[in-house]
Amino acid sequence: MKAIAARRHHRQAPVVLLLLALLATGALYAAFAPSAASAAAPSQGDVEMGKALFTANCATCHGPSAEGRDGIPSLVGVGAAAVDFQVSTGRMPMQANGPQAAAKPPQFDAAQISQLAAYVASLAPGPAVPSAAQVDPAGGDAANGMALFRTNCAMCHGAVGKGGPLSEGKYAPTLTNSTPTQIYEAMLTGPQSMPVFNETNLSADDKQDVIAYLEEQKAGSPGGTDLGSVGPVAEGLWVWVVGMGLLIACAVWIGAKSS
Repeated sequence: MKAIAARRHHRQAPVVLLLLALLATGALYAAFAPSAASAAAPSQGDVEMGKALFTANCATCHGPSAEGRDGIPSLVGVGAAAVDFQVSTGRMPMQANGPQAAAKPPQFDAAQISQLAAYVASLAPGPAVPSAAQVDPAGGDAANGMALFRTNCAMCHGAVGKGGPLSEGKYAPTLTNSTPTQIYEAMLTGPQSMPVFNETNLSADDKQDVIAYLEEQKAGSPGGTDLGSVGPVAEGLWVWVVGMGLLIACAVWIGAKSS
């Protein structure tokens, strides 16, 4: 017993205890931390098909090995999520040069998009396409999502995700037609002028809360017309221009009748 007590009071004992605590914390995090991966790993056949699609449709701009060229960004390390977002929204292949790529109907079906994503993901590690559980609005807290969205996103996308203009011909697109998966991928990868919201900025649960809030906005305004959903500016203009204008017109009419 004296030997055990002596070791407990050894000057190196706090260091050993700290190392053990760090190891235990790391093991618990690895065991219980949510995974960002989605579906099962793609097959080698998917990767080969994706490479063929890439060579035929994307290599002209991004290079034969996706290394980028002449101001076109490299795709090495962007991950499957970035490819799935850009191609499923029709932004890529890009229709014409401009300040930013516009959304349009996708030119590939779901299987081809998955194959393209598999090929780019095989080049280097990157963010994976989120799982169905991660983007399910039913699993999110819309009230918390509203607070997060208005803190991090509303200055560009508007209070309810209707979009708005930016500088140099760029714009924040409306999120009304975006799927939950596309919204999650946009937060995860930061396309174009949008910042990247990684786990340090918004956790997986936070992203799901934002999706829950945006999905509720698709039901429309419960109070009648939304006046473009651009916030108090439109509401104030309506009050002053229309409301006050009607009151002044009524006052003038009453004055004219009494005289």
